[in-house]
Amino acid sequence: CLLQGSEESRRFEVVSYQCDVSNMEEVDNLAGLVIRKFGYIDILINNAGIGIYGKVKDQSLGEIEKVMRTNYLGMIYCTKAFLESMLNRHSGHIVNVASVAGSFGVAGMAGYCASKYAVLGFSESLYHELHGTGVGITVVSPIGVKTHFFDHESFGSRKPTYTGFFLEPKTVSKAILRASCSHRLEIIVPFYVRAGVWLKQTFPYLINPLVGMLFRYQLNKSKRFVKDKE
Repeated sequence: CLLQGSEESRRFEVVSYQCDVSNMEEVDNLAGLVIRKFGYIDILINNAGIGIYGKVKDQSLGEIEKVMRTNYLGMIYCTKAFLESMLNRHSGHIVNVASVAGSFGVAGMAGYCASKYAVLGFSESLYHELHGTGVGITVVSPIGVKTHFFDHESFGSRKPTYTGFFLEPKTVSKAILRASCSHRLEIIVPFYVRAGVWLKQTFPYLINPLVGMLFRYQLNKSKRFVKDKE
């Protein structure tokens, strides 16, 4: 699946286009440009995602909609824009980057978790629909990635302590490359976190109270920090 040969023999053309994936018209225009230039695409990676931290009662409907429009509808817009060309060629692979938060509800991240639950559910349904078409789809669900995600003002100047366990972007990038050649529905990164997902789904009455306690503690601590700072 990956290119073979020496570094000298490899030639890549990199083209970048600016696009707001939450805007369906912009996505359609981008897809038209790409198809006209290259004729088709082999791999589509839906990776755009944002999060806004805070309790549901404190967030506006606009903030929750913004997260859902970027993380979930943006993925659908891009998938729909390129899916037909893949089906016509009976070839291609879609990689949707979700999160372990698509399996665990996190206090303070309801909108974000909802969007990732939606990504996983949509992808699973499409996975069954694409059976036998030559087009594949795989979800990559990392535990968390060290990016600018937590730079949003809603997190304040203090990141949750559990971010210390987050992954380097390079680690997740390698998982995405593996996913683009995989027949699996979901790849969880790191792999051992799958045990936690299994435990939560198998023994929810034991795991949910523990997870809830952990994330409620983080949420309440962050709010106390903001109040003290004010």
